[in-house]
Amino acid sequence: MAENNISQIRINGRLVGIADLDHAIAKAARLDSKDDIDIKKCLLNEISVNNYIPPSAQNAYADALLREFKIAHGLPVAEELFEGMNIEVVGMGCARCNQLEIDVRDLLSEMNITAGLRHVTDFKEIARYNLLGSPALVINNKVVSVGDVPPKSKIRQWIIEAHQRTGKD
Repeated sequence: MAENNISQIRINGRLVGIADLDHAIAKAARLDSKDDIDIKKCLLNEISVNNYIPPSAQNAYADALLREFKIAHGLPVAEELFEGMNIEVVGMGCARCNQLEIDVRDLLSEMNITAGLRHVTDFKEIARYNLLGSPALVINNKVVSVGDVPPKSKIRQWIIEAHQRTGKD
């Protein structure tokens, strides 16, 4: 492969760039076994060709890779546990997308809440969400809004609800 595809996945609450994830997922899908352990082994073997995986983090990588495999194939996945709050604005970077990001950042600052805020603009990453509009607001992997910029009062409500569930200050 001349050029690696980089996808970002969450491992232990941190976004990590993974080269050739799509290739690894496709190869794992061709396995005769559909056992999670076999799928994890296959994914780790494929990913380790073009990615450094610290020995102490192999289990966390395996769990995250299996999660991505299941998401890619529309299989049920367990709800991910979060360290704090993670918020994503999903959209190509139009004026409405940028306004939503500004509104969220302003509210987090005003409410004195710490959260990871990321604006997803990469087309391939956006496609993984299977959304039918933009901008979209995703809080802790839950899509709360698609296709418009919600009023700040509604965004505030969603942030408060998510903050209460995480139990973090």
